[in-house]
Amino acid sequence: MEKEESITSMKEMAETTITEDVYDDAYEEKPGPRPPVQIVWRNVILMSLLHLGALYGLTILPSVSSLTLIWTGVCFMVSALGITAGAHRLWSHRSYKASLPLRIFLATANSMAFQNDIYEWARDHRVHHKFSETDADPHNAHRGFFFAHIGWLLVRKHPEVIEKGRKLELADLKADGVVMFQRRHYKLSVVVMCFLIPTFVPWFFWEESLLTSYLVPCLLRYTVVLNATWLVNSAAHMWGMRPYDHNINPRENKFVAFSAIGEGFHNYHHTFPHDYATSEFGSRLNVTKAFIDLMCFFGLAKNCRRVTRETIMARVKRSGDGSHKSG
Repeated sequence: MEKEESITSMKEMAETTITEDVYDDAYEEKPGPRPPVQIVWRNVILMSLLHLGALYGLTILPSVSSLTLIWTGVCFMVSALGITAGAHRLWSHRSYKASLPLRIFLATANSMAFQNDIYEWARDHRVHHKFSETDADPHNAHRGFFFAHIGWLLVRKHPEVIEKGRKLELADLKADGVVMFQRRHYKLSVVVMCFLIPTFVPWFFWEESLLTSYLVPCLLRYTVVLNATWLVNSAAHMWGMRPYDHNINPRENKFVAFSAIGEGFHNYHHTFPHDYATSEFGSRLNVTKAFIDLMCFFGLAKNCRRVTRETIMARVKRSGDGSHKSG
């Protein structure tokens, strides 16, 4: 009986609205100089080799078969949705509810994206929202474009990031069997989903060369997805308008919205983090919202959270920079 009550409690906890991603305006950075930067040379070398491989893949694109190009696009979209619809909008912000089959698909897609497991990604993202643009923010944009884009992955985390991450309870993530299964088997799932399947399919089914299959659908696709995601942390925190809240750094950036399939409406998102659309403009430049809507149509998703028009306009008038345009 006690076990059943415990399971019920965990399920209820997983379905409640999270507050761990709400901005903490009471937080103050510790005075004094930052601790010395510790470069992780293994990451520097691996990222350098990855981008060199992707650049070489870019040079051979004219000789790649049309089927391989289509397959590369499919892998890109699946990978991207594993981040945007999965790790971000579902697991970081709980902006909608997903059925078990959809959660399994998104977790598998997330492994194809290879950007840390869902649990770690969501934890760091909640810390990012809660302590945005401070030393506790994993990719603090006040430290410059390079740091916010990729540099934060090439150095040891600031002690404040580690401390604040440990203080989050993350009860909803711990109660999600799909999230914890992926975490336990993450390395194997990445090898299979990010590297083996994208390479194997074109080589086996339409006799693309093994080298091309590895360079284009695998390395190039993986690198493009990485940089599209990183642009949300860098470019969308630096360039663009702030129609909803001029007091925060995140901006509305259409290029980032296009490249990251809907994640570039960043001033809106940081102002209203629990809106599943991350934008007031529907599916425009927002493939992720269209995907979630499609899943709702098929009965695989539900309870999509939205901000009312009245709330948006009230916020625009109160704290926007005057650049807001309706429609």
